[in-house]
Amino acid sequence: MTRTHVAGLSVVVSDMPRALAFYRACGLDIDPAQDGEPHAETVLDGGFRLMFDTVDVIRSFDASWTPPAGGHRMALAIDCGDPAEVDRRHAELVGAGATDHLAPFDAFWGQRYAVVLDPDGNPVDLFAAVS
Repeated sequence: MTRTHVAGLSVVVSDMPRALAFYRACGLDIDPAQDGEPHAETVLDGGFRLMFDTVDVIRSFDASWTPPAGGHRMALAIDCGDPAEVDRRHAELVGAGATDHLAPFDAFWGQRYAVVLDPDGNPVDLFAAVS
């Protein structure tokens, strides 16, 4: 049996420049030249690709695609490095217009933790180990 290698994750976006601006504010290095493209991507640690596709791209090969409703089953998680950075990044994102889903708190599992929603309503977890 061949070993499966997960190489990336695709996020469907309604407004590419707005979505990429949000993810840049989260700390991701995404080339601004991709803002006007229907598909964009960045390579993260370990070669993992985070890809972004517009609704039009998705519907070009799946005409029946509709946005999910009723909650999420996956969330991107960003390690902010330290608890103060979770608070700072959360405040910066919310101040720039992101939706606050969970304000920073010290979770029982040993992390400073917060959740914001990206421009399309996808949750993005911000976390750091509590010393």
